[in-house]
Amino acid sequence: MVKKILLGFLVLLLAIQFIRQPKNFDPAAGPDDLIVRTAPDPEVRLLLETACYDCHSNRTRYPWYAEVQPIGWWLARHVKAAKEHVNFSTIGQLTPKRAARKLEACANEIIDGEMPLASYKLAHPAARLTPTQQKLLSDWFGFERARIQPE
Repeated sequence: MVKKILLGFLVLLLAIQFIRQPKNFDPAAGPDDLIVRTAPDPEVRLLLETACYDCHSNRTRYPWYAEVQPIGWWLARHVKAAKEHVNFSTIGQLTPKRAARKLEACANEIIDGEMPLASYKLAHPAARLTPTQQKLLSDWFGFERARIQPE
């Protein structure tokens, strides 16, 4: 009986490998992309790309384990949910007021240590921001927020 259950589980696990989610990857950044619109200095750009863009843009870099289901499904849902909060690839399509609120929220979440998520940092060591990097990125978001929507 146990062998049948294990065999059934193995067959199910194999079968779900063929059910794939579409990839979240645009080969190039468009004109509404945050990095394109703001041209941040190289250090800020690198921080954005390593700590933010995999989940909060249309240019996700997928790790090898994203090809294993159901992990791939979980990652797809995670990226979709993240982009509902803020999508840096389309931030230029927002009104200045709305974009400013999004950038302010980004600054606050980074300085509070809420972003990047702990689960992301676990698999992506480069996304583990030092306090200095957190401040740099948070200050940059604050600067861009003020530039877009002065008080």
